[in-house]
Amino acid sequence: MSTPEQDLLRRALGVLTTMAPAALELGGLFRAAGHELALVGGPVRDAFLGRASNDLDFATSATPDETEALLARWGDAYWDIGKEFGTIGARRFARDGDGDVVVEVTTYRSDEYDPTSRKPVVAFGDTLEGDLSRRDFTVNAMAVRVPDLTFVDPFDGLADLARGVLRTPIAPERSFDDDPLRMMRAARFAGQLGFAVEAGTLAAVVAMAQRIEIVSAERVQAELTKLLLSDRPRAGLEVLVDTGLAEHVLPELPALQLEIDEHHRHKDVYEHSLTVLEQAIAQETGPDGPVPAPDLVLRLASLLHDVGKPATRRFEPGGGVSFHHHEVVGAKLVAKRLKALKYEKQVVKDVARLVELHLRFHGYGEGVWTDSAVRRYVTDAGPLLERLHRLTRADSTTRNRRKAKRLSDAYSELEQRIVALRAQEEIDAIRPDLDGSQIMALLGIRPGPVVGQAYKHLLALRMEHGPLGAERAEQELRAWWAEREEAQQG
Repeated sequence: MSTPEQDLLRRALGVLTTMAPAALELGGLFRAAGHELALVGGPVRDAFLGRASNDLDFATSATPDETEALLARWGDAYWDIGKEFGTIGARRFARDGDGDVVVEVTTYRSDEYDPTSRKPVVAFGDTLEGDLSRRDFTVNAMAVRVPDLTFVDPFDGLADLARGVLRTPIAPERSFDDDPLRMMRAARFAGQLGFAVEAGTLAAVVAMAQRIEIVSAERVQAELTKLLLSDRPRAGLEVLVDTGLAEHVLPELPALQLEIDEHHRHKDVYEHSLTVLEQAIAQETGPDGPVPAPDLVLRLASLLHDVGKPATRRFEPGGGVSFHHHEVVGAKLVAKRLKALKYEKQVVKDVARLVELHLRFHGYGEGVWTDSAVRRYVTDAGPLLERLHRLTRADSTTRNRRKAKRLSDAYSELEQRIVALRAQEEIDAIRPDLDGSQIMALLGIRPGPVVGQAYKHLLALRMEHGPLGAERAEQELRAWWAEREEAQQG
C-alpha cells in the first residue's frame, strides 16, 4: 500500500511532466550558462495538489543582471521592476497550442527586517537550500530543479503537505521576526488550503502578534484580501482572531465577541458574522451572474456588517438588548478601518454603504411597503442592489425554520415587486420627468440653487407616484413655483 507522500509524488510527477516546454527550456538555458534554476514555492506545492500553472516562480544562483540577460533571450517581453529584490520577470507568448508562460526568477536570498523599519532588507544567498530555509512554510519550501526535474525537500514539506499542516522551515520565532507578514500568511493558507497551523508555529504567532505592526498597511491589506477571497476564509479569520493578530490589523472583528450574559439575551455577534460571510459566499454567482465569485465588496460587507454593535449595545428594562443605529455607526467604523488598510476609495465607499443599508429591509416585514418605498430602496442601493440582496438574505442566521422561511418569503416578495416595477418604469435610474434645461425654460429662470430645488421636488414626486409624464410634471412644477412665490411675498 502506498503512503500519502508517494501518492502526492505520483500526482506531482503527472503535473510536472506536462509543464510548459518553455519553462524546461529556460532551465536548460540557465544550466548552459553555468547557473542553477529551480521551480519554487506555490507552483511546486500546487503540482502536488494536482494543479498546474503557467505563472511560475523560480530561484537561481544567477545574479539579477545575469538573470535579466538570460530572460531577454528567452522571453518575448521582460521587466525588472523587482530587481532591487533580486527578481526579474518575463513572458513567453503562446506557441504550439500552449498558453502564455509568465515567469519570475529571483536570485537566492533571505529577507530580514530591521526592528525600526517597515521594509524588508534583502540579502542574496548562494544555495538553494539556504533560500528555501527563508521561505514562510515547509509546504512552500520545496523545489524542483529544472530542466532535470529533481525534487528538493530539505524541510519535509511533502510530509506536512500530506498531513495538511503549516510549519515554518526554521524556528517560527526567527522566521516571524525576519518577516512578520508570515504570521498573516499562516491565516491566509489556512483559508486557501484548509490546513491547520502546527502547534509550535501557532504559539509563536500568539507570542509575536504585535510584531505585525512593523509591516506596512499595504502588505497587510494584500494578505487580508487574499484570505477573504479564498475558498474557506472563515478558517483563516479564526486564526487571525484566536492568535490575537486581528487585534492589530482588524480590531473590529474580535470586538464582536461580546460577552453573553447568563440569560443569552443576544446572539454571539462574532459567530453570527462569520456565518453571514459563509452564507453570502454561497450566494455569489458564476462569471456571467450579477455577483461573480469571489466578490471582495460583498465579503467585506458581510464580515463587518455588525461592527457597530459593540458601541451601541444597550440592556433595556425587562431584559432586552438593543443596538439602535448600529448600521450607521458601523458604516463609519468600516470606512475608517478600510481607509487605514489602504483599500481603494470605491471599495471603501461600497462596503460602508452596504453596511449602512443592511437593516433597511427589516422594515418591510412590519408592513407592506408602498411603491415609493420600493423605489427608494432600489435608488439608495444603486449599483449595489444585487450585493444588498445577498447580504440581506445572508444576514438571516436564525435556527427557527419558520422564522427563516418567513423572512426569506418576505424578501422574495420584495424582489418580485422590484422586478414588476422595473417592467413598468426605469426604476434603476430614477430621474424627474423634466430635466434642468426644461425646468429653466418653463420657469424662465437662470442656472442656480432654485433649479436644484425644483429638480428635487420633481424627483420626490417621481419617487412617490412613479412616472408622471411631461404634462403632469409641468403642472406640478408650476404649482410648486406658484406656492413658492406666494410664500416669498407673504
